[in-house]
Amino acid sequence: MHVIIAGCGRVGSGMAMDLVHEGHDVAVIDEDPRSFTLLGEGFPGQRILGHAIDWSILRSAGIEGTDAFAAATDGDNTNVVCALIAVRAFEVPCAVARVYDPRRAEVFARMGIRTVCPTDETTAMMLEAVRACPLPSEGA
Repeated sequence: MHVIIAGCGRVGSGMAMDLVHEGHDVAVIDEDPRSFTLLGEGFPGQRILGHAIDWSILRSAGIEGTDAFAAATDGDNTNVVCALIAVRAFEVPCAVARVYDPRRAEVFARMGIRTVCPTDETTAMMLEAVRACPLPSEGA
């Protein structure tokens, strides 16, 4: 499977490393050349310097005929635009966008973009952890 990842921060680089270890072909796009250090020197995939909304950059990453696209930059708008371009312009069968704003994530999900909302997921995990705290003993 060929996967393109926009954003080479902790999430993007972690995904890239896991996917190449599973035997997939991976291209990572980032606008900051320093971000690629998170991949390590032995990373066998493509490192592409540029903006992931630039069609020529997407083409150099192999967007035409790619199997999956993951947008994990630090910007909700960039992630959604990248994912929309992948799905609508290049007919990528699966695109996922990280979106921090829960309301926006819901809207974009209705537009057919798979979204991951760390804000919602973290809120749920934190609530679960707080609710699991022992109750103070009665009469104390």
